[in-house]
Amino acid sequence: MATIIDARGLSCPQPVLLTMSRIKELSSGELDVLVDNEASRENVIRAASSQGWRVLKSEAQGEDFIVSIKK
Repeated sequence: MATIIDARGLSCPQPVLLTMSRIKELSSGELDVLVDNEASRENVIRAASSQGWRVLKSEAQGEDFIVSIKK
């Protein structure tokens, strides 16, 4: 089961910082990151990819986005 990071309502760079903090805690696993703007979605994807995490999906859910990543 994926760990969920709810970063909705947070402005950059907070969603990326939360994601990076959790990535550093996990050696492997899945994360679902919830954000509410396109810039945060793109930044989370870029940051996770730079750490060797694979993007499983990135999709809109209403006005929000969910980014699922795995290592």
